[in-house]
Amino acid sequence: MRAPAFWWRAPARPGWAATLLTPPGWLYAAATARRVRKTGWRAPVPVLCCGNISVGGTGKTPLGLDLAQRAMARGRRPAFLSRGYGGRVADGTRVDGTNHTARDVGDEPLLLAAVAPCYVGADRAQSARRAIAEGADCLIMDDGFQNPSLQQDLALVVVDGRLGFGNGRVIPAGPLREPARTGLARAGGMVVMGPDKHDVARELTPGLPCFTARLHQDVRDVPRDRPIVAFAGIGQPGKFFDGLAGAGLPPLLRLGFADHHAYTPADWGRLQALAARHDACLVTTHKDAVRLPPAWQQQVHTVGLELIWGTPAMPERILDLWLGRKDG
Repeated sequence: MRAPAFWWRAPARPGWAATLLTPPGWLYAAATARRVRKTGWRAPVPVLCCGNISVGGTGKTPLGLDLAQRAMARGRRPAFLSRGYGGRVADGTRVDGTNHTARDVGDEPLLLAAVAPCYVGADRAQSARRAIAEGADCLIMDDGFQNPSLQQDLALVVVDGRLGFGNGRVIPAGPLREPARTGLARAGGMVVMGPDKHDVARELTPGLPCFTARLHQDVRDVPRDRPIVAFAGIGQPGKFFDGLAGAGLPPLLRLGFADHHAYTPADWGRLQALAARHDACLVTTHKDAVRLPPAWQQQVHTVGLELIWGTPAMPERILDLWLGRKDG
Protein backbone atom coordinates (compact mmCIF):
# COMPACT_ATOMS: atom_id res chain seq x y z
CA MET A 1 0.00 0.00 0.00
CA ARG A 2 0.97 3.64 -0.33
CA ALA A 3 0.86 5.94 2.65
CA PRO A 4 -2.17 8.26 2.46
CA ALA A 5 -1.44 11.97 2.30
CA PHE A 6 -3.31 12.74 5.52
CA TRP A 7 -0.71 10.78 7.48
CA TRP A 8 1.72 13.65 6.93
CA ARG A 9 -0.53 16.53 7.94
CA ALA A 10 0.35 18.68 10.94
CA PRO A 11 -0.64 17.06 14.26
CA ALA A 12 -2.76 20.08 15.14
CA ARG A 13 -4.82 19.65 11.95
CA PRO A 14 -5.10 15.90 11.35
CA GLY A 15 -8.30 16.08 9.26
CA TRP A 16 -11.47 14.02 9.37
CA ALA A 17 -9.92 10.78 8.07
CA ALA A 18 -7.28 10.64 10.82
CA THR A 19 -9.87 11.53 13.45
CA LEU A 20 -12.21 8.80 12.24
CA LEU A 21 -9.43 6.20 12.24
CA THR A 22 -7.95 7.11 15.62
CA PRO A 23 -9.92 4.49 17.64
CA PRO A 24 -8.59 1.62 15.47
CA GLY A 25 -5.18 3.18 15.99
CA TRP A 26 -5.61 2.79 19.74
CA LEU A 27 -6.24 -0.92 19.21
CA TYR A 28 -3.15 -1.21 17.01
CA ALA A 29 -1.05 0.57 19.65
CA ALA A 30 -2.41 -1.69 22.38
CA ALA A 31 -1.52 -4.79 20.38
CA THR A 32 2.01 -3.49 19.84
CA ALA A 33 2.36 -2.72 23.55
CA ARG A 34 1.35 -6.26 24.45
CA ARG A 35 3.77 -7.72 21.94
CA VAL A 36 6.84 -5.72 23.03
CA ARG A 37 6.29 -6.66 26.69
CA LYS A 38 7.34 -10.22 25.86
CA THR A 39 10.87 -11.23 26.78
CA GLY A 40 12.99 -12.55 23.94
CA TRP A 41 16.13 -14.64 23.77
CA ARG A 42 19.32 -13.04 25.09
CA ALA A 43 22.11 -13.64 22.58
CA PRO A 44 25.68 -14.14 23.80
CA VAL A 45 26.87 -11.46 21.36
CA PRO A 46 25.93 -7.74 21.17
CA VAL A 47 22.74 -6.98 19.23
CA LEU A 48 22.10 -3.65 17.52
CA CYS A 49 18.66 -2.78 16.17
CA CYS A 50 18.30 -0.15 13.44
CA GLY A 51 14.56 0.34 13.65
CA ASN A 52 11.88 2.94 13.44
CA ILE A 53 8.56 3.99 14.86
CA SER A 54 6.95 5.14 11.62
CA VAL A 55 6.37 3.07 8.50
CA GLY A 56 8.17 3.72 5.24
CA GLY A 57 11.75 4.40 4.27
CA THR A 58 13.71 6.23 6.95
CA GLY A 59 17.19 5.00 6.04
CA LYS A 60 17.50 1.96 8.31
CA THR A 61 19.18 -0.26 5.72
CA PRO A 62 21.88 2.26 4.66
CA LEU A 63 22.54 2.87 8.36
CA GLY A 64 22.97 -0.84 9.03
CA LEU A 65 25.25 -1.28 6.03
CA ASP A 66 27.45 1.63 7.14
CA LEU A 67 27.77 0.35 10.71
CA ALA A 68 28.47 -3.21 9.57
CA GLN A 69 31.38 -2.03 7.43
CA ARG A 70 32.74 0.01 10.33
CA ALA A 71 32.41 -2.97 12.65
CA MET A 72 34.38 -5.10 10.18
CA ALA A 73 37.05 -2.42 10.10
CA ARG A 74 37.37 -3.01 13.85
CA GLY A 75 37.94 -6.70 13.20
CA ARG A 76 34.42 -7.84 14.11
CA ARG A 77 32.28 -10.38 12.26
CA PRO A 78 28.77 -8.89 11.99
CA ALA A 79 25.70 -10.57 10.57
CA PHE A 80 22.38 -9.04 9.58
CA LEU A 81 18.98 -10.22 10.73
CA SER A 82 16.10 -9.17 8.48
CA ARG A 83 12.44 -10.03 8.28
CA GLY A 84 12.77 -10.63 4.54
CA TYR A 85 9.60 -8.79 3.61
CA GLY A 86 7.61 -10.69 0.99
CA GLY A 87 10.02 -13.64 0.97
CA ARG A 88 9.04 -17.28 1.05
CA VAL A 89 12.01 -19.13 2.54
CA ALA A 90 12.02 -20.64 6.03
CA ASP A 91 12.94 -18.58 9.09
CA GLY A 92 16.66 -18.60 9.72
CA THR A 93 17.63 -19.01 6.07
CA ARG A 94 20.96 -17.46 5.12
CA VAL A 95 20.64 -15.30 2.04
CA ASP A 96 22.57 -16.49 -1.00
CA GLY A 97 22.90 -13.64 -3.47
CA THR A 98 23.81 -15.98 -6.33
CA ASN A 99 20.73 -18.20 -5.99
CA HIS A 100 18.05 -16.30 -4.08
CA THR A 101 15.86 -13.65 -5.66
CA ALA A 102 13.86 -10.87 -4.06
CA ARG A 103 10.79 -13.11 -4.30
CA ASP A 104 12.64 -15.66 -2.15
CA VAL A 105 14.11 -13.45 0.57
CA GLY A 106 12.94 -9.87 -0.02
CA ASP A 107 14.83 -6.98 -1.58
CA GLU A 108 16.71 -5.46 1.36
CA PRO A 109 18.33 -8.77 2.43
CA LEU A 110 19.97 -9.04 -0.98
CA LEU A 111 21.57 -5.63 -0.44
CA LEU A 112 22.65 -6.56 3.08
CA ALA A 113 24.09 -9.92 2.05
CA ALA A 114 26.45 -8.19 -0.37
CA VAL A 115 28.27 -6.75 2.68
CA ALA A 116 27.90 -9.36 5.45
CA PRO A 117 26.00 -12.61 6.08
CA CYS A 118 22.26 -12.01 6.28
CA TYR A 119 19.60 -14.28 7.77
CA VAL A 120 15.89 -13.78 7.19
CA GLY A 121 12.72 -14.58 9.09
CA ALA A 122 10.24 -13.10 11.53
CA ASP A 123 11.77 -15.13 14.38
CA ARG A 124 14.93 -13.08 14.92
CA ALA A 125 16.09 -15.39 17.71
CA GLN A 126 16.16 -18.36 15.35
CA SER A 127 18.11 -16.33 12.80
CA ALA A 128 20.47 -15.09 15.52
CA ARG A 129 21.25 -18.62 16.71
CA ARG A 130 22.20 -19.72 13.22
CA ALA A 131 24.26 -16.59 12.58
CA ILE A 132 26.22 -17.12 15.80
CA ALA A 133 26.72 -20.81 15.04
CA GLU A 134 28.21 -19.79 11.69
CA GLY A 135 30.70 -17.36 13.20
CA ALA A 136 29.00 -14.00 13.80
CA ASP A 137 30.30 -12.16 16.87
CA CYS A 138 27.82 -9.27 16.67
CA LEU A 139 24.38 -8.82 15.13
CA ILE A 140 22.49 -6.03 13.36
CA MET A 141 18.71 -6.15 13.15
CA ASP A 142 17.49 -4.37 10.03
CA ASP A 143 14.13 -3.18 11.40
CA GLY A 144 12.46 -5.21 14.14
CA PHE A 145 12.27 -2.54 16.85
CA GLN A 146 8.79 -3.87 17.72
CA ASN A 147 9.88 -7.54 17.39
CA PRO A 148 10.37 -9.06 20.88
CA SER A 149 11.84 -12.42 19.83
CA LEU A 150 15.44 -11.21 20.37
CA GLN A 151 16.64 -8.87 23.10
CA GLN A 152 18.35 -5.73 21.80
CA ASP A 153 21.47 -4.37 23.50
CA LEU A 154 21.25 -1.07 21.62
CA ALA A 155 18.16 0.11 19.74
CA LEU A 156 18.45 3.11 17.44
CA VAL A 157 15.26 4.73 16.20
CA VAL A 158 15.80 6.12 12.70
CA VAL A 159 13.67 9.14 11.77
CA ASP A 160 13.27 10.97 8.47
CA GLY A 161 13.89 14.56 9.52
CA ARG A 162 11.84 15.86 6.62
CA LEU A 163 8.70 13.97 7.67
CA GLY A 164 9.20 13.53 11.40
CA PHE A 165 6.43 11.47 12.97
CA GLY A 166 3.79 12.76 10.57
CA ASN A 167 0.47 13.56 12.20
CA GLY A 168 1.60 11.75 15.35
CA ARG A 169 -1.09 9.06 15.17
CA VAL A 170 -0.89 5.29 15.01
CA ILE A 171 -1.82 3.10 12.02
CA PRO A 172 -4.34 3.40 10.35
CA ALA A 173 -4.86 7.00 11.53
CA GLY A 174 -1.22 7.91 10.95
CA PRO A 175 2.20 6.48 10.07
CA LEU A 176 3.24 5.32 13.55
CA ARG A 177 3.57 1.70 14.64
CA GLU A 178 3.23 2.87 18.25
CA PRO A 179 3.03 6.27 19.97
CA ALA A 180 6.33 8.11 19.50
CA ARG A 181 7.04 8.67 23.18
CA THR A 182 6.23 5.06 24.03
CA GLY A 183 8.69 3.77 21.45
CA LEU A 184 11.40 6.28 22.24
CA ALA A 185 11.25 5.29 25.90
CA ARG A 186 12.71 1.89 24.86
CA ALA A 187 15.35 3.36 22.55
CA GLY A 188 19.01 3.80 23.30
CA GLY A 189 19.35 6.67 20.85
CA MET A 190 18.00 8.29 17.72
CA VAL A 191 19.40 8.85 14.25
CA VAL A 192 17.79 11.75 12.35
CA MET A 193 18.23 11.48 8.60
CA GLY A 194 18.38 14.89 6.97
CA PRO A 195 17.44 18.25 8.50
CA ASP A 196 15.29 17.90 11.62
CA LYS A 197 12.40 20.03 10.35
CA HIS A 198 10.03 18.91 13.11
CA ASP A 199 12.41 19.00 16.08
CA VAL A 200 11.87 15.29 16.69
CA ALA A 201 15.00 15.18 18.83
CA ARG A 202 13.06 16.87 21.64
CA GLU A 203 10.97 13.71 22.03
CA LEU A 204 14.01 11.62 23.02
CA THR A 205 14.59 10.86 26.69
CA PRO A 206 17.06 13.45 28.08
CA GLY A 207 20.58 12.10 28.26
CA LEU A 208 20.24 9.69 25.36
CA PRO A 209 22.31 10.42 22.24
CA CYS A 210 20.81 11.88 19.07
CA PHE A 211 22.89 11.39 15.95
CA THR A 212 22.48 13.13 12.61
CA ALA A 213 23.21 11.90 9.12
CA ARG A 214 22.07 12.34 5.55
CA LEU A 215 21.77 10.11 2.50
CA HIS A 216 23.69 11.06 -0.62
CA GLN A 217 22.70 9.56 -3.95
CA ASP A 218 25.51 8.17 -6.09
CA VAL A 219 24.51 9.16 -9.62
CA ARG A 220 27.74 8.23 -11.39
CA ASP A 221 25.93 5.51 -13.36
CA VAL A 222 23.33 7.92 -14.75
CA PRO A 223 23.93 9.46 -18.21
CA ARG A 224 23.71 13.23 -18.39
CA ASP A 225 23.10 13.48 -22.12
CA ARG A 226 19.63 11.89 -22.26
CA PRO A 227 16.25 12.48 -20.62
CA ILE A 228 15.47 10.35 -17.56
CA VAL A 229 12.46 8.19 -16.80
CA ALA A 230 12.83 7.51 -13.07
CA PHE A 231 10.87 4.83 -11.23
CA ALA A 232 10.97 3.61 -7.65
CA GLY A 233 9.00 1.31 -5.35
CA ILE A 234 10.39 2.40 -1.98
CA GLY A 235 8.96 3.94 1.17
CA GLN A 236 9.26 7.50 -0.11
CA PRO A 237 9.74 7.55 -3.93
CA GLY A 238 9.62 11.35 -3.91
CA LYS A 239 12.90 11.47 -2.00
CA PHE A 240 14.59 9.53 -4.80
CA PHE A 241 13.16 11.75 -7.52
CA ASP A 242 14.04 14.94 -5.61
CA GLY A 243 17.56 13.62 -5.04
CA LEU A 244 18.06 13.17 -8.77
CA ALA A 245 16.86 16.71 -9.38
CA GLY A 246 19.18 18.00 -6.66
CA ALA A 247 22.10 16.28 -8.39
CA GLY A 248 21.31 18.12 -11.61
CA LEU A 249 19.41 15.21 -13.17
CA PRO A 250 15.72 16.19 -13.03
CA PRO A 251 13.60 13.28 -14.30
CA LEU A 252 11.44 13.89 -17.33
CA LEU A 253 8.93 11.41 -15.89
CA ARG A 254 8.54 10.13 -12.32
CA LEU A 255 6.78 6.82 -11.66
CA GLY A 256 6.24 5.89 -8.02
CA PHE A 257 5.20 2.41 -6.92
CA ALA A 258 4.36 0.97 -3.50
CA ASP A 259 7.23 -0.07 -1.25
CA HIS A 260 8.65 -3.52 -2.16
CA HIS A 261 6.60 -3.49 -5.39
CA ALA A 262 7.07 -6.68 -7.42
CA TYR A 263 7.52 -5.50 -11.01
CA THR A 264 5.47 -7.36 -13.60
CA PRO A 265 5.99 -7.78 -17.36
CA ALA A 266 3.21 -5.21 -17.82
CA ASP A 267 5.12 -2.72 -15.64
CA TRP A 268 8.30 -3.36 -17.58
CA GLY A 269 6.54 -2.96 -20.92
CA ARG A 270 5.12 0.37 -19.80
CA LEU A 271 8.55 1.59 -18.63
CA GLN A 272 10.22 0.52 -21.87
CA ALA A 273 7.52 2.21 -23.94
CA LEU A 274 7.94 5.48 -22.07
CA ALA A 275 11.71 5.37 -22.44
CA ALA A 276 11.45 4.65 -26.16
CA ARG A 277 8.88 7.40 -26.71
CA HIS A 278 11.13 10.03 -25.16
CA ASP A 279 14.50 8.53 -26.16
CA ALA A 280 15.20 8.40 -22.43
CA CYS A 281 17.11 6.14 -20.07
CA LEU A 282 15.49 4.24 -17.21
CA VAL A 283 16.83 5.07 -13.76
CA THR A 284 15.98 3.43 -10.44
CA THR A 285 17.36 2.59 -6.98
CA HIS A 286 19.53 -0.37 -6.04
CA LYS A 287 16.67 -1.64 -3.89
CA ASP A 288 14.37 -1.64 -6.93
CA ALA A 289 17.00 -3.11 -9.23
CA VAL A 290 17.36 -6.29 -7.18
CA ARG A 291 13.64 -6.92 -7.75
CA LEU A 292 14.13 -6.96 -11.52
CA PRO A 293 15.10 -10.04 -13.56
CA PRO A 294 18.76 -9.94 -14.71
CA ALA A 295 17.76 -9.14 -18.31
CA TRP A 296 15.84 -6.08 -17.12
CA GLN A 297 18.61 -5.01 -14.74
CA GLN A 298 20.98 -4.66 -17.67
CA GLN A 299 18.70 -2.06 -19.24
CA VAL A 300 18.44 0.32 -16.27
CA HIS A 301 20.83 2.69 -14.56
CA THR A 302 20.93 2.36 -10.79
CA VAL A 303 21.53 4.90 -8.06
CA GLY A 304 23.09 3.86 -4.78
CA LEU A 305 23.08 5.58 -1.39
CA GLU A 306 25.96 6.81 0.71
CA LEU A 307 25.49 7.70 4.37
CA ILE A 308 27.18 10.93 5.46
CA TRP A 309 27.39 11.52 9.19
CA GLY A 310 26.98 14.86 10.94
CA THR A 311 30.45 14.38 12.45
CA PRO A 312 33.02 11.58 12.11
CA ALA A 313 32.74 10.87 15.84
CA MET A 314 29.05 9.88 15.65
CA PRO A 315 29.38 6.39 14.13
CA GLU A 316 32.33 5.66 16.38
CA ARG A 317 30.18 6.51 19.41
CA ILE A 318 27.50 4.11 18.17
CA LEU A 319 30.07 1.34 17.74
CA ASP A 320 31.35 1.99 21.27
CA LEU A 321 27.82 1.76 22.68
CA TRP A 322 27.12 -1.42 20.71
CA LEU A 323 30.43 -3.27 20.79
CA GLY A 324 32.36 -1.58 23.56
CA ARG A 325 35.23 0.85 23.23
CA LYS A 326 38.09 -0.10 20.95
CA ASP A 327 40.48 0.12 23.87
CA GLY A 328 38.06 -1.61 26.25
